[in-house]
Amino acid sequence: MVVVFGSINADLVATVAVLPREGETRMASGYAVHAGGKGANQALAARRAGARVTLVGAVGRDGFAEIALGTLRDAGVDLSGVAISTRPTGIALIHVDAQGRNTITVVPGANADARGAAVADAALGPATTLLLQLEVPATEVIALAARAHDRGSRVILNLAPPAPVSDALLGAVDVLVANEHEAEFVARERGLPSDPADFCAAAADRWRLAAIVTLGADGLVAADAGHRYRLPAAPVDVRDTTAAGDAFAGALAAALDRGAALRDALAEGIASGSHACTGDGAQPSIGRREQWHERARGVAAASTAEPREPPR
Repeated sequence: MVVVFGSINADLVATVAVLPREGETRMASGYAVHAGGKGANQALAARRAGARVTLVGAVGRDGFAEIALGTLRDAGVDLSGVAISTRPTGIALIHVDAQGRNTITVVPGANADARGAAVADAALGPATTLLLQLEVPATEVIALAARAHDRGSRVILNLAPPAPVSDALLGAVDVLVANEHEAEFVARERGLPSDPADFCAAAADRWRLAAIVTLGADGLVAADAGHRYRLPAAPVDVRDTTAAGDAFAGALAAALDRGAALRDALAEGIASGSHACTGDGAQPSIGRREQWHERARGVAAASTAEPREPPR
């Protein structure tokens, strides 16, 4: 089972020819309102990749709550751990340009009231994969990661949005996922190499985990105790990159949860994330496993895994 503790939002997406710069106003050609939030997106991606999924977080008592939860409910995600807050449902304000690039401003709202204690001890154990991000209170993420680690769960942390992370948190993590910018932030904060492949190896050695850095059109690099990995991107016609990282993380978690080897799980994550780039919005673009599984097999076949010396 995959348990996701994270943010739940409604996304307000404006389509523009060029992303606005500081002090600049641009006219949009249209807008849409979608379900979003990193926690919710990743829960949906894991579910559509075939996992049994529970989402834990918080929404408000407002019209955005049903928008935020409707797709998850229809997909069969267990929402019994979603609390109702007195704060409004979180929202994300997103601009997407003609090349599919985006800028995002997140207003946390009810996500500030997400509590890790809503995940019962009975839901944590060797049969559970816990997927975490950083759009909910850090103290709650740290406490839940430690509790899950102590009970033998696999703990996956997506370092998004980038924020300082403690040894207490990283010491409880089994799989660390970051994009290139997030990895650079942590590298500066923790004195690790800035090169993505070297960052992965150094992080894997320091915290005894598998470290992954996604590189967009250049695929990804990763490292664990025994190997360095490099996987290519899956070629697609990019329409909107919103939620590509979340689709990656959710599919990765689902694959690891069902016992896939790391290289195969990475390929599934890439294929899911690439598929998400071909549609509009966050959750509407997240595909089912049957839509991208053959693409994942191609990525795995083109990947490399080089042995590395274990840390001394």
